[in-house]
Amino acid sequence: MRSFAGRSILSLKDFERHEFERVFEVADKLAPIAHNRKNIDMLKEKTMVTAFYQPSTRTRLAHESAMLRLGGKVTGFADAKMTRAGDFYMESIKDTFKMLENYGDVIVMRHFQKGAPHEAAKWVSIPIINGGDGWGEHPTQILTDLYTIQSEKGRIDGLKWVAVGDMRMRTMHSLGHALTQFDCPITFIAPKEMSLPDEYREDFKRGSLNFTEGDDVRKVIADADVILVEPVVQPDYTKSRDERDGDVGLTPPEFKITKELLETKAKSDAVLLHSLPRMDEIPPDVDQTRWARYWQEGFNGVVMRMALLALVLGEME
Repeated sequence: MRSFAGRSILSLKDFERHEFERVFEVADKLAPIAHNRKNIDMLKEKTMVTAFYQPSTRTRLAHESAMLRLGGKVTGFADAKMTRAGDFYMESIKDTFKMLENYGDVIVMRHFQKGAPHEAAKWVSIPIINGGDGWGEHPTQILTDLYTIQSEKGRIDGLKWVAVGDMRMRTMHSLGHALTQFDCPITFIAPKEMSLPDEYREDFKRGSLNFTEGDDVRKVIADADVILVEPVVQPDYTKSRDERDGDVGLTPPEFKITKELLETKAKSDAVLLHSLPRMDEIPPDVDQTRWARYWQEGFNGVVMRMALLALVLGEME
């Protein structure tokens, strides 16, 4: 197995099956630390730099929490406009990251440009973790989702997935790449104008992903073991910030997961995931049902980032 030490986490297209399994093993070992709300000193000599060119609640704070749980330190920025990377100078990725590597031992990066973390990784000698790159990928989120399913179901193979939302979304691309390594048929449900980009459709075919596409979750939910949802009302991920005024529209019923739909059509033991934030695609009355696992998914986001940090910083092999 390739060592994770010193390795950047840029895309799940780079992952082989045994590497997913190793990450899940390390997460299991570290999970009790987070469950017991303890901090240890595993990474006490390490510093993580956050470079977030787009807003983030869960991804940035989960990485920061993970680093603190393992005893490390955190520095960085949550708004590029407060730095020379986002003001008048619009400093290049090369210049910014060749400086940032002097300030820590690992960098977590979110950017509005697809491929920006890959570009940053060219110029630094420390690991880069992709926290989401425009419409590209979001590998740590899907590692979190797979780990949640592994923890809940005891397996990933043999489960039928339904993914609902905007298929241009970076989480959907990472999900497709990841499931090429498992025996998991998946149906992607999206409005026609938000269907899978051809680039990813072809990637998934080359990776032998067993997938179909549809336009109404109500037609397929009955067979699903895992239902992963993202909004069909999305910001523009090619912008550093997308602030909107007025009505941005509501979710059509064919892309909405209601309590009634779950009670009447879903399997009783299906698992419902959502990385959040949400619009109205999952109403709040679903939160207290047996299907909802997005709060556990959020907790697992800290555990997964703990595992990745321990691996890329060489403290666990």
